Parts: sequence; C-alpha cells; structure tokens
Amino acid sequence: MLLTVLGFQSPYPGPAGATPGYLIQTAYTNLLLDCGSGVLAQLTRHLPVYDLDALILSHYHHDHVADVGVLQYGLMVHQLFGQRDKESPLPIYAPGKPAEKTAELVYRDATRFYPVDETTTLTIGDIRVSFLRTDHGDGDPCHAIRLESSGKTIVYGADSGPGTDWTPFASQADLFICEGTYLERNKPARPNGHLSVGQAAEWAERLRCGSLLITHLFHEYTEEEVRQEAKAYRSGTCYVAKIGLQIDLSV
Repeated sequence: MLLTVLGFQSPYPGPAGATPGYLIQTAYTNLLLDCGSGVLAQLTRHLPVYDLDALILSHYHHDHVADVGVLQYGLMVHQLFGQRDKESPLPIYAPGKPAEKTAELVYRDATRFYPVDETTTLTIGDIRVSFLRTDHGDGDPCHAIRLESSGKTIVYGADSGPGTDWTPFASQADLFICEGTYLERNKPARPNGHLSVGQAAEWAERLRCGSLLITHLFHEYTEEEVRQEAKAYRSGTCYVAKIGLQIDLSV
C-alpha cells in the first residue's frame, strides 16, 4: 500500500494547506480517507477524481468533510463528459448518524452512501477494512479505520481522545496514522476528544507499531517542535505529516 498525505491540518488549512485527507493506493485500488478543505485540489496532483474507488469518512466534522460536496460536483461533471459511468456512483462509507449529514452523501448519480459502525467489515478492491469507535467526546460517532492488504496494515486513528483503547485494533500496525492536535504548551487540562503529540508517540510505542505518522496538526506548529515532543516513540520511523508526503509499505 502507498499512502499519500493530501491534507493534515486542523482546525483549518494554513497558507497553501489542507485539512485531513489521505490517498491509499494499491495496484488495484484507489481509496480516499476523509475529504477536508483543500483535499480535492491535492488529490488531482496524483489521481483523477473519476478513478477513485471509494471514499471513507471517519466522522462529519467540517475539517474532515469540507470538500465532499465539491467532489460530488466533480464526479457529476466527469459522468457528463463520459469519463465515469453513471452506473458506477462513488461509494461513500461513513457513520450512520447524524441523519442530516448522511442525507448529504447521496448526490444524483455521482455518489451513494453506505453506513458503517464498529461491527462493519468491508472489502474494497484488494483492501480489507474494519472500524473502531474512538473517544472523540461529542456524542456523534467517529471511527478509526484499519486497512489490510498484501500482508501490510495501516491504521488511521482519525480524531481520538485518551479514552480510546487501541489494543488490539492498532497493535503492531505497519503504519499508525495518529493525531497530535496539541503540544504540551497548549494541551487542555481536561481531555476533550483529542490527543497531544506526546500521547500519540506513547501509544505508538506501546502498540509496537512499525512506523508512526503524526497528523491533525495546527499549521503554525514546526516540524522540529513536533519531533521534539514525539521522542517517546522509538520502535520505528516517525513521520511528521506534510502535504505530498508518501509512505510506501511495499518497500
């Protein structure tokens, strides 16, 4: 599996930036995880939108879904141009509530919605997908996503507070994509459904993950200060998210 970071910032994109979105590719499958603000423009640097096989949304917060409507428009246009079959709407897999959000995921012949929860397993092309509800704290479900293909595993942690039990869901994942919303200097006194960079590193080390990608970062953070606070992770390679970063698990 090849991962390309299309966006990683939160709560909004910085200059020339984008909020969360990750392209997962194998020889047979093109899968998009989340579709935040600015993600679609980055996607087209790597893949025509009409070649996507599926979109999976972890939850419905704006920074993770802001470009979904634009994607729907784009797919509609490519159907009109004959570049994507109207009989093949893009499947969007996402939590089944709130209902007002799920209703927006069906658009003409462009997209169809399929609800998922922590009991769901999917096969999309040659990728097996499963889900874990995270401690995101506001009542509406948020799901981490586990991807398995050709003996490799990627776990996308989405948004998560310290109450999430990652064992065994993310244990020994080849790549753990974990949010580091806070640094020590701005971490809230009470948990609020997000992790700090230090907590992300501690979890990845405890889970013995092969590599760690720290994401969901405020655009003013520097790579140096993120790395400084991620020193608890020593088991493998630590990546700090940036747009265009690619991690090839087949190597």
